[in-house]
Amino acid sequence: MTDIIHVLPDSVANQIAAGEVIQRPASVVKELVENSIDAGAKNIQVVIKDGGNALIQIVDNGKGMSETDARMSFERHATSKIRQAEDLFSLRTMGFRGEALASVAAVAQVEMRTKREDDVLGTLIEIAGTRVFRQESVLCDTGTNISVKNLFFNVPARRRFLKSQSTEMMHVRNEFFRIVLVHPEISFSLFEDDKELMVLPVSSLKARIENVFVMFSKKRMDQQLLPVEAATSLLNIRGFVGRPEFAQKNAQQYFFVNERYMRHPYFHKAVMVAYEKLIKPGENPNYFIYFDIDPNSIDVNVHPSKTEIKFDNEQAVWSIILATVKEALGKFQVMPPLDFDQEDSPDIPVLDKTTRIVPPRINFDPNYNPFGKTSTTSKRPDYDWEKLYDDFNKNKEKGKAPSGTANTEWVDAEIPIQQQLEITDASADYLQFKLKYILTSVKSGLMLIDQHRAHFRVLFDRYMLIIRNQKGVSQQMLFPEVLELETGEVVIIERILPELLWIGFDIENFGKNAYVINGIPAEMGAGSVLSLLKELIAEVQLTELSVSETIQEKIASVMARKTAIQYGKSMTLTEMTHLFQDLFSCDNHQYAPDGKPIITVLLNEEIEKRFR
Repeated sequence: MTDIIHVLPDSVANQIAAGEVIQRPASVVKELVENSIDAGAKNIQVVIKDGGNALIQIVDNGKGMSETDARMSFERHATSKIRQAEDLFSLRTMGFRGEALASVAAVAQVEMRTKREDDVLGTLIEIAGTRVFRQESVLCDTGTNISVKNLFFNVPARRRFLKSQSTEMMHVRNEFFRIVLVHPEISFSLFEDDKELMVLPVSSLKARIENVFVMFSKKRMDQQLLPVEAATSLLNIRGFVGRPEFAQKNAQQYFFVNERYMRHPYFHKAVMVAYEKLIKPGENPNYFIYFDIDPNSIDVNVHPSKTEIKFDNEQAVWSIILATVKEALGKFQVMPPLDFDQEDSPDIPVLDKTTRIVPPRINFDPNYNPFGKTSTTSKRPDYDWEKLYDDFNKNKEKGKAPSGTANTEWVDAEIPIQQQLEITDASADYLQFKLKYILTSVKSGLMLIDQHRAHFRVLFDRYMLIIRNQKGVSQQMLFPEVLELETGEVVIIERILPELLWIGFDIENFGKNAYVINGIPAEMGAGSVLSLLKELIAEVQLTELSVSETIQEKIASVMARKTAIQYGKSMTLTEMTHLFQDLFSCDNHQYAPDGKPIITVLLNEEIEKRFR
């Protein structure tokens, strides 16, 4: 029997290793720009074409590499910062060449030109799929110029799973932001398809934040930010948090540790706790928080992209974040003021120095003796109880309360229950309770239906059917409305535009990040269509949905929730009947699309127990 285990060729092993680091064009941008930063570059240009699928070019003015280093940088496990295993736990740099270039060269066509300041000639290397095609000396500027073309050209399966150009460009911008927000001392520029998208000069940290988001937010960022700062024995914190009045659904939220971006839901919870009762439910504050901590107390190698970082003492860090953010909010008087209940409080007069203070005096009769013979005592009147009972019977026959009782409405037990509940139609099968629930009798007891969640489920199933069949009916608006979007939101609406057209929207591009809404779905009632679309875009952007099926579900969910019957709406018997029938025609009538229950039944046994 032949052996079945063998060692993979280097070309195949390199492609497998590249899959852990290079997931999409944004991964290439992250790795190469971080290399340029560690090379001491003060000016970095990023050029993207076709969302990074066709070209990713990084040009920097760093210290460059020698001919030998340039060739060695494409070898696997080549690095300039690790000498021994202990170095893995004390790194503060991003990685100077070597680690990422081997992975990039395994799945793309790479051309690199690099030169040191003291060298006369630089080095040109062309490599594709780990195979070197050319290496020679050339004239070039000081620094490094790397061009990555045709990403995943030799891995068709990986290339097929790349998203649209707009989606990939959105991920590139996100990675670009995470880097430039840490290094305001470096100037950056971003070009997309030969158009200048962003130029960021050297500035302060606050100015860098403002320059990054001035193109993507209509609200001035400099009016929103409050500085945070704390120095402890465990770590140092600096950065900015947003004022509560500027909170929004798709807020800008960033954590950085030792100049490296990270995600940390536990620390995010600490910030949200600090904003409790300051922002509306569903809204999020902006924050840009930077940690400086001993590298030995964290582990940055939990995830290949190094965005998930493990801390030795997360609970202590959580408390520091909470206290620091609360201090910043309180220092700038954005915390809620103390509001004492003054109802029934005593009226305390203002003290006047010229006013003579007289102690209170109590008047009493010193000759009063409650046990004396002369004391006056109240005598209880004598009642004729038979007359009082006769009076009770007479008033009961008239339907009135007997004399001598409290002035309340007298209810006869013999009056029909329909009259006591003021039901106009005694034959009604449904009853609306508290303008929130629909009550109806079933064999097992009394059924309660949440009217909003029931209609939410009915509309969700209806919208999903319309989207899948692409047979939405549109009703034209008498006065078309204009939807103005930010640059980041334009990418989202272009992604979901086909589903919006299928569901019945009539939307046209008006230019300059504006869209004209000529029609809305026929099932959609009157309301603010602009706010609905803005919320829909924010939901998709916040969850970073990419699969078409999940995007369709999100569109149907937002549409159904916004147009469903709300709490507080009075419903007629006909409306309740139709809603009941529509709900039980759904495949899943027990739960709303968000997983919340729609129906509960008060069993006959439970009702009978209450009358025992």
